Amino acid sequence: MNTITAAITAVGSYVPDFILTNKILETMVDTNDEWITSRTGIKERRILKDDSKGTSFLAIQAAQDLIAKSGIDPLEIDLLIMATATADMPVASTGAYVATKIGATNAFAYDLQAACSSFLYGMSTAAAYIQSGRYKKVLLIGADKMSSIVDYKDRSTCIIFGDGAGAVLFEPNFEGLGLQDEYLRSDGIGRDFLKIDAGGSLNPTSIDTLNEGRHSIVQDGKTVFKYAVTNMADASELILKRNNLTNQDVDWLVPHQANKRIIDATASRMNLEESKVLMNIERYGNTTSATLPLVLSDFEHKFKKGDTVIFAAFGGGFTWGSIYLKWAYDAK
Repeated sequence: MNTITAAITAVGSYVPDFILTNKILETMVDTNDEWITSRTGIKERRILKDDSKGTSFLAIQAAQDLIAKSGIDPLEIDLLIMATATADMPVASTGAYVATKIGATNAFAYDLQAACSSFLYGMSTAAAYIQSGRYKKVLLIGADKMSSIVDYKDRSTCIIFGDGAGAVLFEPNFEGLGLQDEYLRSDGIGRDFLKIDAGGSLNPTSIDTLNEGRHSIVQDGKTVFKYAVTNMADASELILKRNNLTNQDVDWLVPHQANKRIIDATASRMNLEESKVLMNIERYGNTTSATLPLVLSDFEHKFKKGDTVIFAAFGGGFTWGSIYLKWAYDAK
């Protein structure tokens, strides 16, 4: 077979040491463990407490974990895609900095931002570069320091988000494994329902925006939940139908870890048994761009060559979609 497909050949991850539990949050805002767990499925999340470190630190650790596990020479990496909603700074590419710090000095790098769908969109982008035949090794990193944009007095958001990073390596495959199909969508109707109001070109940073607390993430939770449940489930169902797959054909669902009820709704639409639905939301919360690769890293030991894996995500904007991938290796 001469057709090139783009396969994931290695995985790495990193989460900070500090654990922010629901019990700790009870001392910070008007909430409780039972309320958080029943509505989100989250018990704890990891927080990068060092103010001198940003998203790049998380990404570098995840990339170095992948490099150590796979034995790849960083000089062989052709491209680094940095999927993130919390870049270190405006304008300067976080991905370019990460590539330099890990020794991938032969790679070009850039950031990709599609909120919680960033890594899913990044998978599509990385696969396209590989399938072009021009590039052999593309490192895709999903990382976010969500604690840097969360208001810990806002109980509607501070209970949800955590910090973390995951990385995957895409390489050419000639056995028909790797990315098989994708269904990606967006709708600008979501612009005002999940956002940071100030700090961009529309509302530049000023004394007023700082005093008014407009630099933290805010959301209309009910509206976001409604759109997420519908669109994530619809996309996953469509990808199955379009590829003539039944629930029996699917080995694993790797869903964005935003809310357990959204994950359950997606699995139900696909008629998947619980054992095929991979979740770590209870330990990490919503790490935005990092959720999908963190799931891959945590459950890598379960994957077998040829497994059918369905990815699904939904993010601000709105952005969403589903990807069908054939796993390319047996975990060591």
